[in-house]
Amino acid sequence: MKAIIIEDEKPSARRLNRMLEKKEVKVSTTLHSVEESISWFKENEHPDIIFLDIQLNDGLSFEIFESIDIKSAIIFTTAYDEYALQAFKLNSIDYLLKPIDEEELDAAVKKYENLIDNYQGKIPASQNVQLNFEDIRKLLVNPLEREYKRRFTIKVGQHLKMIPIEEIECLYSENKGTYLYTTESRCFPLDISLENLEDELPPQTFFRVNRKFFININSISDIISYSNSRLKIKLNRFNEQEIIVARERVKEFRDWLE
Repeated sequence: MKAIIIEDEKPSARRLNRMLEKKEVKVSTTLHSVEESISWFKENEHPDIIFLDIQLNDGLSFEIFESIDIKSAIIFTTAYDEYALQAFKLNSIDYLLKPIDEEELDAAVKKYENLIDNYQGKIPASQNVQLNFEDIRKLLVNPLEREYKRRFTIKVGQHLKMIPIEEIECLYSENKGTYLYTTESRCFPLDISLENLEDELPPQTFFRVNRKFFININSISDIISYSNSRLKIKLNRFNEQEIIVARERVKEFRDWLE
C-alpha cells in the first residue's frame, strides 16, 4: 500500500509516519501545503491512499480537490470535527481526530483494505485492475452521502404505477430485457439494466445472486444445497425459473444473510 501524508505540522507528520510504518504502510512523501500538494499531484502518480490534514498553512485541503481530480482513497487527520460532513461528501475512508489514536488508525487502514478485498473479489483474477477513487465512491456505503431507490415508477398503459421497494420480490434479466417481479405476482419491464441497478438498490435488502437475479431477503422462503457447492433459492411467489446462487457468490451471500 503506497501512501502520502499532507500535513503542515512536522511533528504530527513524523508521528503519523512512525505509526504507519508499524502497519507496513509505505509513505513515499510528506507535503505541507495546498500549493505544494497541487503541484505534486500534477507531476506524480497518485498513491493508493492519502492521509490528509484539513487546515494547512495556506488554506483548507479541500481546495486541492478544486484543482486536481484525485485518484486516491483519503483518510482525513485533523484537530477539527466541524469539517466531518464536508469530508464525507468527498467519499473519505475515515475521519480521524488528533491526537490520532493507534487503534482508530488501525481500524481506518483495515477499512481501506477490506474495500480493496471487496472490489477485487468482484472481478476475474486474470484482470489487473487498480482500485481508484471512483471505485471507492461506489463501494462506500455512507448514509450521509448515499441514498438508494425507494420505489420504481412503471408505465402501465396510459398510467404510471409506483411500486415501493418493499413490494419487489426480485429483479431479473431475460432475453436482453430487465424485469421487476412483485409480491403480488405481477411482472413489469424496466428500462434499466441490472448492472445499472447495482448502486441503486439498498444492499441490506437486495443481493445479486448471479448475473441474472437480484433477490429481496424478505421474500426468501427456502434455501437448498445445490450441485457444485451452490445454493438454490426459493421465493414466496416467483417460480418462473430456478434461482441459483453462483458458486463464487455463495460465501458473500451467506455473510449477507447474517
